[in-house]
Amino acid sequence: MKTLIIVIHPTMETSVINKRWVEVLNQFPDKYTVHELYKTYPDGKFDVVKEQKLIESYDKIIFQFPLYWFSSPPLLKKWFDEVLLYGWAFGSRSGYKMKEKKIALAISAGLDEKDFSATSKYKYSLKELLRPFELTFEYVKADYCEPFVYYGLEQNPSAAYVEESIPLYLDYIEKL
Repeated sequence: MKTLIIVIHPTMETSVINKRWVEVLNQFPDKYTVHELYKTYPDGKFDVVKEQKLIESYDKIIFQFPLYWFSSPPLLKKWFDEVLLYGWAFGSRSGYKMKEKKIALAISAGLDEKDFSATSKYKYSLKELLRPFELTFEYVKADYCEPFVYYGLEQNPSAAYVEESIPLYLDYIEKL
């Protein structure tokens, strides 16, 4: 079954790595459906029913985004608030439409991996910072998987470093 990749990047045209990942994913339309939220909804007004039907059509869903202020770009939070509704995603009469779907995050991070720890400048591991996502998906009974994270883009945004990420990301998706 194909994998749905929901991309959340407000400035894709200036992106270094997310733009490249989308280019590569789009080369395999038989394997991946790429859904860019900022491109599809530039006004931030979602077609909630369309989004819910899209989610229902896939068993593997990845939310791909750059780490913004130690979280996701704001449109993803808005998407959660407006699409993961009571009666559809959760609630005693919802049927839990995301139940048992494999859900993962694919994150590009400017900082190095070593910067995310209790003893670092930023005090927390990335796993700790991502707990709200983990809890959200557990709440809707989805199967939350460990995220794919590609670190160090602030210090090494070279084309070669970006290209190194591609087979790693594709392998991650295949193993979900």
